[in-house]
Amino acid sequence: MLFLVLLIAANVFMTVAWYWHLRFAKGEGQSLPQIIMISWGIAFFEYCLQVPANRLGYRYFNATQLKIIQEAVSIVVFLLFAVFVLQERLQWNYIVSFLLIVLAVYFAVGLKS
Repeated sequence: MLFLVLLIAANVFMTVAWYWHLRFAKGEGQSLPQIIMISWGIAFFEYCLQVPANRLGYRYFNATQLKIIQEAVSIVVFLLFAVFVLQERLQWNYIVSFLLIVLAVYFAVGLKS
């Protein structure tokens, strides 16, 4: 499903836009307005991918289902970013929390009402 690939790529850009400065701009003398402008520039590419992902995904899922899927993808991308870029330790309660989100996706998408 192309929409899922676009959704993952969009979330990579958004995660970088929101969190890159926690690692790479810490103490480098960049002002908050500069950080915001750089983040907006990165987020532009997220929108270029997110909008087509939603349009394509809407052929198969309703808007609520798409949002729940997007949140699950967002969590996966963020956890990977936190571990590999921010070098944070993955804790057991984060994994349990993620599994509960996966369960929410299953209830939203996998069950027929």
